[in-house]
Amino acid sequence: MGLQWFEMMIQNPAQLRAVWQVLINTFAISGLNILTSMFPLFFAIALNEIKARWFKNVVQTLTTLPNFISWVLVYAVAFAMFSSSGMVNETLMNLHLITDPIKFLDSDSHTWLKMLAWSLWKGLGWGSIMYLAGIAGIDPELYEAAEVDGANRFQQIIHVTIPQLMPIYFVLLLLSVSNFLNNGMDQYFVFQNAFNLKHIQVLDLYVYNVGMGQNSLSLATAISMLKSLVSVVLLLSVNTLSKRVRGESII
Repeated sequence: MGLQWFEMMIQNPAQLRAVWQVLINTFAISGLNILTSMFPLFFAIALNEIKARWFKNVVQTLTTLPNFISWVLVYAVAFAMFSSSGMVNETLMNLHLITDPIKFLDSDSHTWLKMLAWSLWKGLGWGSIMYLAGIAGIDPELYEAAEVDGANRFQQIIHVTIPQLMPIYFVLLLLSVSNFLNNGMDQYFVFQNAFNLKHIQVLDLYVYNVGMGQNSLSLATAISMLKSLVSVVLLLSVNTLSKRVRGESII
């Protein structure tokens, strides 16, 4: 059929607007994830500074466990807590702080930030494991030398720990950027509804909705092929950034 479906995607104004909105959603959510990619690094450093070993183990366990919970179960928890008849609204209404339930889930306000918050809650502990392993591999003599030079604990973190973790961070950043358009579908699929559909549809979810919901597999395939071109451009951009910052390229 040649380029029929690609032409339809570009020439149909309604289809083009829909794809453009989906790309905006995908870039916005992925961009927020990239901007917060330092959170696991900072969390690992904070976790490493906890002196009480039992408390450190408890915190690490509680923050890692959500990674092993499916998004369906996460939504079940979110619905039980934040729906119109959920625990949060019931508590606020019983305390007479609000008169009408707050629409946390069935609302299109701050959709990107809500998805970011759930992603951070689910993946923060798991994402810090790599950095904790990196901290364990740092040569203790570097800290001893810094201490001899008069550096306090905070200065040791700034001048020793963070620079030593930068190679790990850039490798993980490269992997994140190479999957910039692969937001996944499961999180957004379970949280989507008629109210937030405009801003929650990322590329993977939109391809699923077009292919399976509208029974147009050919158009869905054409739309999904946009990911390859954009991903290559982003990968080369991060590789150039790594070369300028670290003096060496990753690929």
